[in-house]
Amino acid sequence: MLRFMPVGDSMTIGSTGDHTWRYRVWRHLCSTYGGPFTLVGPRETLYDKAADSPASYAYADPDFPRGHLAGWGEGWLHMAPLIGEAVRTTRADVLLVSLGLIDLGFYTNAEQTAQNARAFVAGARAANPHIAMVWLPVIHNVRAANDPPFAAQVARFNELLAKTAADLDEPASPILLASVPPTWDIDTDTYDGTHPNASGEHQLASAFAEAMYQGWELGGEYAG
Repeated sequence: MLRFMPVGDSMTIGSTGDHTWRYRVWRHLCSTYGGPFTLVGPRETLYDKAADSPASYAYADPDFPRGHLAGWGEGWLHMAPLIGEAVRTTRADVLLVSLGLIDLGFYTNAEQTAQNARAFVAGARAANPHIAMVWLPVIHNVRAANDPPFAAQVARFNELLAKTAADLDEPASPILLASVPPTWDIDTDTYDGTHPNASGEHQLASAFAEAMYQGWELGGEYAG
């Protein structure tokens, strides 16, 4: 059984009524991966905006493995201390990680955020020395479109993330750097300039799927 753990911020946990990109990846793997697999994680809920709490189970389609380690307003800073226990208890094999926007927006600069990514790797590998990871760079949002210093921090962090992935990649514990979806458009792929709508969910799922297929020959090309 191959166990995938989605790790991320508000774009990953999703909110009430969403399918989430996690669901889209699961559907993709159901049709392209030949062996048994599941999604795992210590959390299962969506974020309920009305209650301001991650307490919703109202998925657009709840019939899928909903495990994840994602939180509204959480980043590398928050996940680095949690990832070891999460990997250990769920026996995760592959981490699908989308983090960084929150860090850069509220907590840490590009260099500090990259250091937290390194701490994340150390924690994950302490729990499973053979853990594999796919990292998605930070995708520009409406703030990056209107705040040049923030956009510069995003660009700098993405450079550092690529270097960190290259530095820490190991045959026994590989790290793949996915590509930002080339056709990503905040006007058509988000509902508020940041969070993915259905089109955006497919774009994010495709980024992870294509990285795994091209890097590891796992699954297949993303068909949506």
